[in-house]
Amino acid sequence: MSSLILVAGATGQLGGLIVAALRQRGAEVRALVRPTTDPARVDSLRRLGAEVWPADFTDAAALARACTGVSCVVSVVAGLREVIVEAQAALLAAAVAAGVPRFIPSDFASDYTQQAPGLNRNFDLRREFRAQLDQAPIAATSILNGAFAEVLRYNIPLLDFRQQQVGYWEDADWRIDFTTMADTAAFTAATALDPAAPRWLRIAGFQVSPRELVGAAAAAGRGPLALVRLGSRAELSARVQQARAANPAGEQQLYADWQQMQYLLSMFSVQNQPLDNARYAGLRWTSATTFLTA
Repeated sequence: MSSLILVAGATGQLGGLIVAALRQRGAEVRALVRPTTDPARVDSLRRLGAEVWPADFTDAAALARACTGVSCVVSVVAGLREVIVEAQAALLAAAVAAGVPRFIPSDFASDYTQQAPGLNRNFDLRREFRAQLDQAPIAATSILNGAFAEVLRYNIPLLDFRQQQVGYWEDADWRIDFTTMADTAAFTAATALDPAAPRWLRIAGFQVSPRELVGAAAAAGRGPLALVRLGSRAELSARVQQARAANPAGEQQLYADWQQMQYLLSMFSVQNQPLDNARYAGLRWTSATTFLTA
């Protein structure tokens, strides 16, 4: 008998990929969407074979009904405190009320357990929700995937094709964790169907240093790129504090300029160890060169 998995945040890019990966594994999927969701996005979920369940996160009874009969809730919601803490707390309460045995929170990121509080606003929100999750009578699994490889397409300081350079802080040989959204989704689907999954799982489709990134770009036909030191981690941290003080409006923005810098700081501060890539047979991981070629 197939397991029924509830996916919250299914209309986002990662959420849709998780729904597709679950369906490929033969799972029944219930996609939780807001009543105001774009009908085109709803139709795309139905075409994947998901049961679409509209419910507002402020409606406890509707959330509990959505969780009825579910074997695992997968949260892929994105936002600030009202989403990561408050909406997920409402979803968690509904899951507990409905007797759902397992919950996967929206923790997809670098290993924030290794970084001190206060250095990344969005990680601090995950910590706040984690405190509630760990007190709830439900088994939880957080999946830490490093950075999504897709950020390498956006001309960030780490990889800037406009400037034809790879920038780094502190150490050109520091290896950074990256996983594509598709690979993250495939691993998450396997985890959702694994009742023995532990509290923490750490993955990285590829781990690449700035120096190695220069070589990967060249192998992908995207070079040559210069390797440029942009400063120390301490200097980057100071720049983050200055940028945050200069942009108070960013406190209400999910990806404020200083929040993006905080993510870069985390990339050069923590590493996923040990990796759980081999936990599920049959998964194939996208390499740095393959990703950059595509």
